[in-house]
Amino acid sequence: MAERKFEIVEEGDAEPAAVAGVMLALRALSQRALIATADLFTLLTVFGAWWLWWSVPDPNAYQITSLSIYALFVLAANWIVRKR
Repeated sequence: MAERKFEIVEEGDAEPAAVAGVMLALRALSQRALIATADLFTLLTVFGAWWLWWSVPDPNAYQITSLSIYALFVLAANWIVRKR
């Protein structure tokens, strides 16, 4: 009867090409999603500032000042998000 011999096979560090391709595609997709989120943030904040400005029917000096400060805050927040 033949004797069975077991052999230890060490795994290499190289990933199969299919796994490497999928990982590259997921990385690119996540980066595009992050850029789209930044664009969405910009759109929503600018629209929100415009809507607040438009929704005040007869603004007094305090409301104009506070809305202007809010608009500056929105611009600063968008600038910070864009810098990343």
